[in-house]
Amino acid sequence: MLRLLHTADVHLGARHTDLGERASVLRERQFAAFQASVELAIVEKVDIFLVAGDLFDSNTQPRRSVERVAAELGRLARASIRTVIIPGTHDVYDGASIYRSYDLAGMARAGSDWVVVLTPYMPEVVFPPLDAIIYGRVFDTKRSPRSPLAGLDAASDTRATWKIGMVHGALAIPGRTDSDAVVFTEEEIARTGLDYLALGHWHSAIEGRAGKVSYAYSGAPEPVAVDQDGAGQVLIVTLEDQGGRHVVSIAPKRVGQTRSEKLDLDVGGVKSQPELIDVLGRHADSNLVFDVRLTGLYPDDLDLDMDEVERALAPSFLRLRIRDMSIPASPEGIPPPPETVLGAFVRNIEDRIAELERKSGSAEAGPSTPPPIQPLPAGRGGSSSIASPEIDSEEELANLREVLRLGRHLLEGRQVTL
Repeated sequence: MLRLLHTADVHLGARHTDLGERASVLRERQFAAFQASVELAIVEKVDIFLVAGDLFDSNTQPRRSVERVAAELGRLARASIRTVIIPGTHDVYDGASIYRSYDLAGMARAGSDWVVVLTPYMPEVVFPPLDAIIYGRVFDTKRSPRSPLAGLDAASDTRATWKIGMVHGALAIPGRTDSDAVVFTEEEIARTGLDYLALGHWHSAIEGRAGKVSYAYSGAPEPVAVDQDGAGQVLIVTLEDQGGRHVVSIAPKRVGQTRSEKLDLDVGGVKSQPELIDVLGRHADSNLVFDVRLTGLYPDDLDLDMDEVERALAPSFLRLRIRDMSIPASPEGIPPPPETVLGAFVRNIEDRIAELERKSGSAEAGPSTPPPIQPLPAGRGGSSSIASPEIDSEEELANLREVLRLGRHLLEGRQVTL
């Protein structure tokens, strides 16, 4: 039996310039997650600690930061756990590589067989005591001239029983592209003859099987961007021989502190801004990335200033985002006489709302709320220029209702908050 801890995309030293003064908080969280991964490996008594690329966020790191990492690798070596690292696309193995500048094994005060960095010039390492071989397919550029799995035939390799591969790159999926990465296919994975392929590059955890080969992305142990889903864990991988058949089991283990939570809140039941702040404040958690979407029909007399709400609540969360997707309800009360300016305005706008509701088929359904936001296909980014007709109709309805509310208030001489 062979036991592994698989991690990747730790991105130590990331600057997080978009987070302002909280950037240092997330950097420390990322290092704490790496420390927790090391501690877990020791507790679980794994044989090998795998880092499938992007241990560092860039090749420019202060020596003190590298020393902190080396100290953790030294802990693993003293616990008789071997570490194997491959460079990624952020700490790429180019001429300025951090792995050329620093001797991690020496800094960890461990032998070269206890802390190993695989490179284009050292693509594999055999551990006879473990009867295992690790193949690292690495390039000295961010983009690869070919598939990293081209020519890998582990099945015919007789040097060890257990065969593990490591790649930092993007698994090609129909409809999903990642042009800035090393790319390979499931068919290529299946042809390798590996027992397990440890992958890095995607920050969300993914498991799969191609032919007889099990593969997985561990995801980032702590979110690199605070709103990333699927991050915050490492994988404990167990390889066993069951009657001559190699069986691989994968168990995710949480090591990150950051949590993400989404909330849809119907403002129809909210009476005031202080009440909204109180409701959202009940979720307060310094580890929480809180994404709130306000929905429903808001009362005519509800006056909300989203900037004030966010300022009041922001210190209680790691990050807070509030999106107001609610739409104004029609003004209540006795309609003004149609011969007045106010009456003519109200009738004109209400007629346009009624016509749009008939066209969109929402009249039968009564008051409508905006449709749920549909996520983009999974990936590291993307955009779409195709607008949904349903969403356009809902947005126009919302705009008309707001015009009706504000126009009526103005014509009635009431104070309006824009």
